[in-house]
Amino acid sequence: MRLHPVDSLLLTRTSLVEYFLFAVRLVHGLTSILPGILILAYWQAEAPAAPESYLMVQIFFGIVCVLMFQALGVYSESIFSNRTRFKMILFVWSSAFCVLLFMHKALDLFDYISQEQLMVWFVVSLAMFCAERLLLLLIFKRLMARGFFLQNAVILGATENGQRLAEYLLENQDIRSGVWGFIDDRIGRLPKTVANLPMLGNTRDLETLIREEKVTQVLVALPWTAENRMDYIIRELRRLPVNVLLVPDMVAFRHAHNRITEVASLPMFNASDVPLRGWSPLFKRIEDMVLSTLAIVLLSPFMALIALAIKLDSRGPVLFWQKRYGYNNRLITVCKFRSMHTHQADATAEKQTVKNDVRVTRVGRFIRKTSLDELPQLFNVFAGSMSMVGPRPHATATKAAGILFEQAVKEYTSRHRVKPGITGLAQINGYRGETDTVEKIEKRVEFDLEYIENWSVWFDLYILLRTVPAVLFSREAY
Repeated sequence: MRLHPVDSLLLTRTSLVEYFLFAVRLVHGLTSILPGILILAYWQAEAPAAPESYLMVQIFFGIVCVLMFQALGVYSESIFSNRTRFKMILFVWSSAFCVLLFMHKALDLFDYISQEQLMVWFVVSLAMFCAERLLLLLIFKRLMARGFFLQNAVILGATENGQRLAEYLLENQDIRSGVWGFIDDRIGRLPKTVANLPMLGNTRDLETLIREEKVTQVLVALPWTAENRMDYIIRELRRLPVNVLLVPDMVAFRHAHNRITEVASLPMFNASDVPLRGWSPLFKRIEDMVLSTLAIVLLSPFMALIALAIKLDSRGPVLFWQKRYGYNNRLITVCKFRSMHTHQADATAEKQTVKNDVRVTRVGRFIRKTSLDELPQLFNVFAGSMSMVGPRPHATATKAAGILFEQAVKEYTSRHRVKPGITGLAQINGYRGETDTVEKIEKRVEFDLEYIENWSVWFDLYILLRTVPAVLFSREAY
Protein backbone atom coordinates (compact mmCIF):
# COMPACT_ATOMS: atom_id res chain seq x y z
CA MET A 1 0.00 0.00 0.00
CA ARG A 2 1.45 3.33 -1.06
CA LEU A 3 1.12 6.11 1.51
CA HIS A 4 -0.17 9.58 0.73
CA PRO A 5 2.66 12.16 0.52
CA VAL A 6 1.49 13.79 3.75
CA ASP A 7 1.95 10.45 5.53
CA SER A 8 5.67 10.66 4.75
CA LEU A 9 5.93 13.42 7.34
CA LEU A 10 5.11 10.85 10.06
CA LEU A 11 3.67 13.66 12.11
CA THR A 12 3.05 13.13 15.79
CA ARG A 13 0.03 15.43 15.46
CA THR A 14 -1.58 13.03 13.02
CA SER A 15 -5.14 13.63 14.14
CA LEU A 16 -4.74 17.41 13.91
CA VAL A 17 -3.33 17.15 10.39
CA GLU A 18 -6.11 14.80 9.26
CA TYR A 19 -8.76 17.13 10.66
CA PHE A 20 -7.08 20.05 8.93
CA LEU A 21 -6.94 18.27 5.57
CA PHE A 22 -10.57 17.20 5.93
CA ALA A 23 -11.54 20.83 6.55
CA VAL A 24 -9.53 22.00 3.52
CA ARG A 25 -11.22 19.38 1.32
CA LEU A 26 -14.62 20.48 2.60
CA VAL A 27 -13.84 24.17 1.90
CA HIS A 28 -12.56 23.30 -1.57
CA GLY A 29 -15.69 21.32 -2.33
CA LEU A 30 -17.92 24.20 -1.24
CA THR A 31 -15.80 26.72 -3.15
CA SER A 32 -16.17 24.71 -6.35
CA ILE A 33 -19.99 24.70 -6.23
CA LEU A 34 -21.00 27.81 -4.25
CA PRO A 35 -20.88 30.22 -7.24
CA GLY A 36 -23.01 27.79 -9.25
CA ILE A 37 -25.62 27.60 -6.49
CA LEU A 38 -25.70 31.40 -6.12
CA ILE A 39 -26.00 31.86 -9.88
CA LEU A 40 -29.05 29.60 -10.01
CA ALA A 41 -30.57 31.23 -6.94
CA TYR A 42 -30.12 34.91 -7.84
CA TRP A 43 -29.19 35.18 -11.54
CA GLN A 44 -32.20 34.33 -13.64
CA ALA A 45 -31.31 33.77 -17.30
CA GLU A 46 -33.21 32.76 -20.40
CA ALA A 47 -31.79 29.24 -20.16
CA PRO A 48 -34.16 26.36 -19.20
CA ALA A 49 -35.27 26.27 -15.56
CA ALA A 50 -33.12 24.18 -13.24
CA PRO A 51 -34.61 20.80 -12.26
CA GLU A 52 -35.26 19.91 -8.63
CA SER A 53 -32.24 17.59 -8.62
CA TYR A 54 -29.79 20.36 -9.52
CA LEU A 55 -28.50 20.57 -5.93
CA MET A 56 -27.54 16.87 -5.97
CA VAL A 57 -25.76 17.39 -9.30
CA GLN A 58 -23.85 20.30 -7.77
CA ILE A 59 -22.81 18.20 -4.77
CA PHE A 60 -21.69 15.43 -7.12
CA PHE A 61 -19.53 17.93 -9.01
CA GLY A 62 -18.04 19.18 -5.72
CA ILE A 63 -17.06 15.62 -4.76
CA VAL A 64 -15.53 15.07 -8.21
CA CYS A 65 -13.49 18.27 -7.77
CA VAL A 66 -12.10 17.18 -4.41
CA LEU A 67 -11.18 13.76 -5.82
CA MET A 68 -9.39 15.42 -8.74
CA PHE A 69 -7.57 17.78 -6.37
CA GLN A 70 -6.49 14.75 -4.36
CA ALA A 71 -5.21 12.93 -7.45
CA LEU A 72 -3.33 16.02 -8.69
CA GLY A 73 -1.45 16.49 -5.40
CA VAL A 74 -3.22 19.50 -3.91
CA TYR A 75 -3.26 17.88 -0.46
CA SER A 76 0.37 16.74 -0.54
CA GLU A 77 3.02 17.90 1.91
CA SER A 78 3.56 21.13 -0.03
CA ILE A 79 0.19 22.42 1.21
CA PHE A 80 2.10 23.35 4.39
CA SER A 81 4.83 25.21 2.50
CA ASN A 82 5.19 28.99 2.16
CA ARG A 83 4.56 28.90 -1.59
CA THR A 84 1.41 30.56 -2.92
CA ARG A 85 0.82 27.68 -5.39
CA PHE A 86 -1.30 29.90 -7.66
CA LYS A 87 -0.10 28.05 -10.77
CA MET A 88 -1.20 24.74 -9.27
CA ILE A 89 -4.55 26.23 -8.25
CA LEU A 90 -5.15 27.46 -11.79
CA PHE A 91 -4.18 24.09 -13.25
CA VAL A 92 -6.26 21.88 -10.95
CA TRP A 93 -9.34 24.12 -11.03
CA SER A 94 -9.16 24.34 -14.84
CA SER A 95 -8.90 20.54 -15.00
CA ALA A 96 -11.88 20.11 -12.70
CA PHE A 97 -13.90 22.71 -14.59
CA CYS A 98 -13.30 20.77 -17.81
CA VAL A 99 -15.31 17.97 -16.17
CA LEU A 100 -18.15 20.44 -15.57
CA LEU A 101 -18.00 21.55 -19.20
CA PHE A 102 -18.20 17.90 -20.26
CA MET A 103 -21.22 17.43 -17.99
CA HIS A 104 -22.70 20.59 -19.52
CA LYS A 105 -22.11 19.79 -23.19
CA ALA A 106 -22.17 16.00 -23.43
CA LEU A 107 -24.50 14.97 -20.60
CA ASP A 108 -26.75 18.06 -20.50
CA LEU A 109 -26.54 18.09 -16.70
CA PHE A 110 -25.90 21.84 -16.59
CA ASP A 111 -27.83 22.92 -19.67
CA TYR A 112 -29.81 25.33 -17.50
CA ILE A 113 -26.66 27.48 -17.03
CA SER A 114 -25.61 29.87 -19.80
CA GLN A 115 -22.08 30.27 -21.23
CA GLU A 116 -21.74 33.66 -19.56
CA GLN A 117 -22.74 32.22 -16.19
CA LEU A 118 -20.24 29.38 -16.58
CA MET A 119 -17.43 31.89 -17.17
CA VAL A 120 -18.45 33.86 -14.07
CA TRP A 121 -18.57 30.59 -12.08
CA PHE A 122 -15.02 29.68 -13.16
CA VAL A 123 -13.53 33.12 -12.39
CA VAL A 124 -15.28 33.55 -9.02
CA SER A 125 -14.28 30.09 -7.78
CA LEU A 126 -10.70 30.65 -8.95
CA ALA A 127 -10.54 33.95 -7.05
CA MET A 128 -11.94 32.23 -3.96
CA PHE A 129 -9.36 29.41 -4.17
CA CYS A 130 -6.55 31.97 -4.36
CA ALA A 131 -7.97 34.01 -1.47
CA GLU A 132 -8.26 30.85 0.63
CA ARG A 133 -4.61 30.02 -0.05
CA LEU A 134 -3.51 33.49 1.03
CA LEU A 135 -5.64 33.20 4.18
CA LEU A 136 -4.06 29.82 4.90
CA LEU A 137 -0.56 31.27 4.55
CA LEU A 138 -1.53 34.07 6.94
CA ILE A 139 -2.76 31.51 9.48
CA PHE A 140 0.49 29.54 9.13
CA LYS A 141 2.48 32.73 9.68
CA ARG A 142 0.53 33.60 12.84
CA LEU A 143 0.96 30.08 14.21
CA MET A 144 4.71 30.12 13.56
CA ALA A 145 5.00 33.49 15.31
CA ARG A 146 3.49 31.82 18.38
CA GLY A 147 5.97 28.94 18.17
CA PHE A 148 3.56 26.35 16.77
CA PHE A 149 5.05 23.88 14.27
CA LEU A 150 3.97 20.46 13.06
CA GLN A 151 7.41 19.17 13.97
CA ASN A 152 9.69 20.31 16.80
CA ALA A 153 13.15 19.63 15.37
CA VAL A 154 16.74 19.64 16.59
CA ILE A 155 19.95 19.42 14.58
CA LEU A 156 22.21 16.61 15.71
CA GLY A 157 25.77 17.78 15.06
CA ALA A 158 26.98 21.38 15.35
CA THR A 159 29.18 20.77 12.34
CA GLU A 160 29.82 23.15 9.45
CA ASN A 161 27.12 21.31 7.54
CA GLY A 162 24.77 21.61 10.51
CA GLN A 163 25.38 25.35 10.68
CA ARG A 164 24.64 25.72 6.97
CA LEU A 165 21.43 23.74 7.52
CA ALA A 166 20.41 25.98 10.43
CA GLU A 167 20.97 29.13 8.38
CA TYR A 168 18.99 27.67 5.49
CA LEU A 169 16.08 26.55 7.69
CA LEU A 170 15.87 29.84 9.56
CA GLU A 171 15.70 31.67 6.22
CA ASN A 172 13.22 29.28 4.55
CA GLN A 173 11.28 28.04 7.57
CA ASP A 174 7.66 26.95 7.21
CA ILE A 175 5.12 25.41 9.56
CA ARG A 176 6.25 21.86 8.78
CA SER A 177 9.33 22.08 10.98
CA GLY A 178 10.58 24.48 13.65
CA VAL A 179 14.23 24.11 14.71
CA TRP A 180 14.85 24.46 18.44
CA GLY A 181 18.62 24.15 18.57
CA PHE A 182 21.64 21.86 18.36
CA ILE A 183 22.52 18.56 19.98
CA ASP A 184 26.22 17.64 20.15
CA ASP A 185 28.33 15.41 22.40
CA ARG A 186 31.11 18.03 22.35
CA ILE A 187 28.90 20.28 24.46
CA GLY A 188 31.76 21.41 26.74
CA ARG A 189 33.93 22.59 23.82
CA LEU A 190 31.26 24.49 21.91
CA PRO A 191 29.74 27.94 22.50
CA LYS A 192 26.27 28.24 24.01
CA THR A 193 24.82 29.35 20.67
CA VAL A 194 25.67 28.22 17.15
CA ALA A 195 24.20 29.93 14.06
CA ASN A 196 21.84 31.87 16.39
CA LEU A 197 20.44 28.63 17.85
CA PRO A 198 21.09 27.38 21.40
CA MET A 199 23.04 24.25 22.30
CA LEU A 200 20.44 22.01 23.98
CA GLY A 201 22.77 19.29 25.26
CA ASN A 202 24.26 15.95 24.25
CA THR A 203 22.68 12.74 22.96
CA ARG A 204 21.62 11.71 26.48
CA ASP A 205 19.77 15.01 26.83
CA LEU A 206 18.24 14.38 23.41
CA GLU A 207 16.75 11.08 24.58
CA THR A 208 15.18 12.91 27.53
CA LEU A 209 13.69 15.56 25.25
CA ILE A 210 12.22 12.85 23.01
CA ARG A 211 10.79 10.89 25.95
CA GLU A 212 9.16 14.09 27.20
CA GLU A 213 7.73 14.63 23.69
CA LYS A 214 9.43 17.99 23.36
CA VAL A 215 11.29 16.88 20.21
CA THR A 216 9.58 15.01 17.38
CA GLN A 217 12.19 15.31 14.62
CA VAL A 218 15.98 14.88 14.58
CA LEU A 219 18.01 16.20 11.67
CA VAL A 220 21.31 14.30 11.62
CA ALA A 221 24.02 16.61 10.27
CA LEU A 222 27.08 14.51 11.12
CA PRO A 223 29.88 14.27 8.53
CA TRP A 224 29.18 11.52 6.01
CA THR A 225 32.70 10.26 6.57
CA ALA A 226 31.78 9.38 10.20
CA GLU A 227 29.90 6.27 9.04
CA ASN A 228 30.29 4.21 12.23
CA ARG A 229 29.22 7.09 14.46
CA MET A 230 26.19 7.76 12.24
CA ASP A 231 25.17 4.08 12.22
CA TYR A 232 25.32 3.94 16.03
CA ILE A 233 23.24 7.10 16.51
CA ILE A 234 20.61 6.02 14.00
CA ARG A 235 20.26 2.62 15.69
CA GLU A 236 19.78 4.35 19.05
CA LEU A 237 17.25 6.85 17.71
CA ARG A 238 15.21 4.11 16.02
CA ARG A 239 14.33 2.85 19.50
CA LEU A 240 12.58 6.15 20.24
CA PRO A 241 9.30 7.62 18.97
CA VAL A 242 10.94 10.28 16.79
CA ASN A 243 11.40 11.05 13.08
CA VAL A 244 15.02 10.83 12.00
CA LEU A 245 16.20 12.53 8.82
CA LEU A 246 19.72 12.48 7.34
CA VAL A 247 20.87 15.92 6.20
CA PRO A 248 22.51 16.09 2.75
CA ASP A 249 25.72 17.93 2.07
CA MET A 250 24.44 21.51 2.04
CA VAL A 251 27.13 22.56 -0.46
CA ALA A 252 25.78 20.00 -2.94
CA PHE A 253 22.24 21.09 -2.06
CA ARG A 254 23.10 24.69 -2.91
CA HIS A 255 24.51 23.67 -6.27
CA ALA A 256 21.41 21.53 -6.87
CA HIS A 257 19.14 24.61 -6.60
CA ASN A 258 16.83 22.59 -4.32
CA ARG A 259 16.01 20.13 -7.13
CA ILE A 260 16.06 16.37 -6.72
CA THR A 261 15.49 13.86 -9.49
CA GLU A 262 15.43 10.08 -9.70
CA VAL A 263 17.63 7.77 -11.75
CA ALA A 264 16.45 4.15 -11.61
CA SER A 265 14.40 5.10 -8.49
CA LEU A 266 17.54 6.46 -6.79
CA PRO A 267 17.16 10.10 -5.67
CA MET A 268 19.95 12.37 -6.87
CA PHE A 269 20.74 16.08 -6.70
CA ASN A 270 20.09 17.88 -9.96
CA ALA A 271 23.01 20.32 -10.17
CA SER A 272 22.36 21.51 -13.73
CA ASP A 273 19.55 21.20 -16.26
CA VAL A 274 19.60 21.73 -19.99
CA PRO A 275 17.91 25.15 -20.32
CA LEU A 276 14.80 25.60 -22.46
CA ARG A 277 13.62 22.00 -22.27
CA GLY A 278 10.51 20.48 -23.83
CA TRP A 279 8.45 22.95 -25.86
CA SER A 280 10.47 25.96 -24.68
CA PRO A 281 12.94 26.03 -27.64
CA LEU A 282 10.01 25.98 -30.09
CA PHE A 283 8.18 28.76 -28.23
CA LYS A 284 11.31 30.90 -28.08
CA ARG A 285 12.02 30.33 -31.80
CA ILE A 286 8.45 31.32 -32.71
CA GLU A 287 8.82 34.40 -30.50
CA ASP A 288 12.09 35.32 -32.25
CA MET A 289 10.65 34.80 -35.75
CA VAL A 290 7.54 36.89 -35.07
CA LEU A 291 9.29 39.75 -33.26
CA SER A 292 12.28 39.96 -35.62
CA THR A 293 10.00 39.95 -38.67
CA LEU A 294 7.83 42.74 -37.24
CA ALA A 295 10.90 44.75 -36.22
CA ILE A 296 12.55 44.38 -39.65
CA VAL A 297 9.37 45.48 -41.46
CA LEU A 298 8.73 48.45 -39.17
CA LEU A 299 12.35 49.62 -38.88
CA SER A 300 13.48 49.10 -42.48
CA PRO A 301 13.01 52.79 -43.46
CA PHE A 302 14.87 53.87 -40.33
CA MET A 303 17.73 51.43 -41.01
CA ALA A 304 17.96 52.74 -44.58
CA LEU A 305 18.43 56.29 -43.21
CA ILE A 306 21.15 55.09 -40.83
CA ALA A 307 22.90 53.31 -43.71
CA LEU A 308 22.78 56.51 -45.78
CA ALA A 309 24.18 58.58 -42.89
CA ILE A 310 27.07 56.13 -42.43
CA LYS A 311 27.86 56.23 -46.14
CA LEU A 312 27.89 60.04 -46.23
CA ASP A 313 29.89 60.37 -43.01
CA SER A 314 32.92 58.18 -43.82
CA ARG A 315 34.37 55.90 -46.43
CA GLY A 316 33.82 52.17 -46.26
CA PRO A 317 31.02 49.61 -46.12
CA VAL A 318 27.78 50.28 -44.26
CA LEU A 319 27.84 46.97 -42.40
CA PHE A 320 30.49 45.49 -40.12
CA TRP A 321 30.81 41.71 -39.71
CA GLN A 322 32.40 40.24 -36.61
CA LYS A 323 33.03 36.75 -35.25
CA ARG A 324 31.52 36.22 -31.81
CA TYR A 325 30.78 33.30 -29.51
CA GLY A 326 27.25 31.96 -29.77
CA TYR A 327 25.27 28.93 -28.61
CA ASN A 328 27.42 26.07 -27.27
CA ASN A 329 30.53 28.26 -27.64
CA ARG A 330 30.30 28.09 -31.44
CA LEU A 331 31.57 30.99 -33.53
CA ILE A 332 28.85 32.97 -35.28
CA THR A 333 29.07 35.95 -37.61
CA VAL A 334 27.27 38.97 -36.17
CA CYS A 335 26.14 41.86 -38.35
CA LYS A 336 26.25 45.49 -37.17
CA PHE A 337 26.19 48.96 -38.65
CA ARG A 338 29.78 50.14 -39.04
CA SER A 339 30.61 52.71 -36.35
CA MET A 340 34.39 52.99 -36.76
CA HIS A 341 36.68 54.21 -39.51
CA THR A 342 37.34 51.25 -41.79
CA HIS A 343 41.15 51.32 -41.43
CA GLN A 344 40.87 51.35 -37.62
CA ALA A 345 38.26 48.60 -37.19
CA ASP A 346 39.03 45.93 -34.61
CA ALA A 347 37.52 42.63 -35.79
CA THR A 348 38.33 40.71 -32.59
CA ALA A 349 37.60 43.60 -30.16
CA GLU A 350 41.01 43.16 -28.58
CA LYS A 351 40.94 46.86 -27.66
CA GLN A 352 37.64 47.93 -26.16
CA THR A 353 36.00 51.18 -27.16
CA VAL A 354 36.47 53.97 -24.60
CA LYS A 355 35.04 57.44 -24.17
CA ASN A 356 36.01 59.82 -27.00
CA ASP A 357 37.61 56.94 -28.90
CA VAL A 358 39.25 58.38 -32.04
CA ARG A 359 38.39 55.24 -34.01
CA VAL A 360 34.64 55.96 -33.78
CA THR A 361 33.03 58.10 -36.50
CA ARG A 362 30.61 60.96 -35.85
CA VAL A 363 27.59 58.89 -36.87
CA GLY A 364 29.14 55.88 -35.14
CA ARG A 365 29.27 57.73 -31.83
CA PHE A 366 25.50 58.37 -32.00
CA ILE A 367 24.44 54.90 -33.11
CA ARG A 368 26.68 53.24 -30.50
CA LYS A 369 25.28 55.44 -27.73
CA THR A 370 21.71 54.57 -28.71
CA SER A 371 22.52 50.94 -29.65
CA LEU A 372 21.17 51.56 -33.16
CA ASP A 373 24.32 49.87 -34.50
CA GLU A 374 22.83 46.58 -33.24
CA LEU A 375 19.71 46.76 -35.47
CA PRO A 376 21.15 44.58 -38.29
CA GLN A 377 21.35 41.77 -35.74
CA LEU A 378 17.61 41.39 -36.32
CA PHE A 379 18.65 39.45 -39.43
CA ASN A 380 20.82 37.20 -37.21
CA VAL A 381 17.73 36.56 -35.09
CA PHE A 382 15.60 35.80 -38.13
CA ALA A 383 18.28 33.42 -39.47
CA GLY A 384 18.47 31.61 -36.12
CA SER A 385 22.02 32.31 -34.88
CA MET A 386 20.79 34.82 -32.28
CA SER A 387 17.69 35.51 -30.21
CA MET A 388 15.84 38.70 -29.39
CA VAL A 389 16.68 38.26 -25.70
CA GLY A 390 19.66 36.44 -24.23
CA PRO A 391 23.24 36.95 -23.04
CA ARG A 392 25.03 39.46 -25.28
CA PRO A 393 27.57 37.82 -27.63
CA HIS A 394 31.15 38.97 -27.16
CA ALA A 395 33.97 39.07 -29.67
CA THR A 396 36.72 36.44 -29.43
CA ALA A 397 39.38 38.67 -27.83
CA THR A 398 37.21 40.81 -25.54
CA LYS A 399 38.85 41.51 -22.18
CA ALA A 400 38.03 42.92 -18.77
CA ALA A 401 40.91 44.78 -17.11
CA GLY A 402 43.27 43.09 -19.58
CA ILE A 403 41.97 39.57 -18.84
CA LEU A 404 39.98 37.47 -21.31
CA PHE A 405 36.37 37.11 -20.17
CA GLU A 406 36.52 33.32 -19.94
CA GLN A 407 39.61 33.60 -17.71
CA ALA A 408 38.20 36.41 -15.58
CA VAL A 409 34.96 34.60 -14.66
CA LYS A 410 34.76 30.83 -14.17
CA GLU A 411 31.07 30.63 -15.09
CA TYR A 412 31.50 32.78 -18.21
CA THR A 413 31.02 29.99 -20.76
CA SER A 414 27.82 28.92 -18.96
CA ARG A 415 26.20 31.85 -20.78
CA HIS A 416 26.57 29.92 -24.02
CA ARG A 417 23.98 27.30 -23.03
CA VAL A 418 21.41 29.44 -24.88
CA LYS A 419 21.55 31.59 -28.00
CA PRO A 420 22.97 35.09 -27.52
CA GLY A 421 20.53 37.98 -27.70
CA ILE A 422 20.26 41.54 -28.99
CA THR A 423 19.35 42.60 -25.46
CA GLY A 424 19.38 40.88 -22.09
CA LEU A 425 18.81 41.10 -18.35
CA ALA A 426 22.29 42.54 -17.76
CA GLN A 427 21.71 45.34 -20.27
CA ILE A 428 18.43 46.54 -18.74
CA ASN A 429 20.16 46.59 -15.34
CA GLY A 430 22.81 49.02 -16.55
CA TYR A 431 25.59 46.62 -17.56
CA ARG A 432 26.33 47.56 -21.15
CA GLY A 433 29.24 49.24 -22.87
CA GLU A 434 32.82 49.16 -21.58
CA THR A 435 33.96 46.36 -19.23
CA ASP A 436 37.07 47.95 -17.76
CA THR A 437 36.89 45.94 -14.52
CA VAL A 438 36.45 42.27 -13.67
CA GLU A 439 33.50 43.20 -11.41
CA LYS A 440 31.53 44.49 -14.41
CA ILE A 441 31.81 41.25 -16.36
CA GLU A 442 31.07 39.27 -13.19
CA LYS A 443 27.80 41.17 -12.77
CA ARG A 444 26.94 40.63 -16.44
CA VAL A 445 27.50 36.90 -16.10
CA GLU A 446 25.45 36.85 -12.89
CA PHE A 447 22.48 38.47 -14.63
CA ASP A 448 22.89 36.25 -17.70
CA LEU A 449 22.79 33.07 -15.60
CA GLU A 450 19.75 34.38 -13.70
CA TYR A 451 18.00 34.90 -17.04
CA ILE A 452 18.84 31.38 -18.22
CA GLU A 453 17.53 29.82 -14.99
CA ASN A 454 14.25 31.79 -15.07
CA TRP A 455 13.45 32.00 -18.78
CA SER A 456 9.87 32.42 -19.94
CA VAL A 457 8.16 34.19 -22.83
CA TRP A 458 6.79 36.75 -20.35
CA PHE A 459 10.30 37.34 -18.98
CA ASP A 460 11.52 38.02 -22.53
CA LEU A 461 8.70 40.52 -23.16
CA TYR A 462 9.47 42.24 -19.85
CA ILE A 463 13.14 42.63 -20.82
CA LEU A 464 12.23 43.92 -24.30
CA LEU A 465 9.86 46.52 -22.84
CA ARG A 466 12.58 47.74 -20.47
CA THR A 467 15.28 47.81 -23.15
CA VAL A 468 14.32 51.15 -24.77
CA PRO A 469 14.36 53.24 -21.54
CA ALA A 470 17.51 51.40 -20.40
CA VAL A 471 19.29 52.39 -23.62
CA LEU A 472 18.04 55.99 -23.59
CA PHE A 473 19.14 56.67 -20.00
CA SER A 474 22.40 54.73 -20.08
CA ARG A 475 25.75 56.52 -20.14
CA GLU A 476 27.93 53.43 -20.35
CA ALA A 477 28.12 52.89 -24.12
CA TYR A 478 30.72 54.81 -26.16
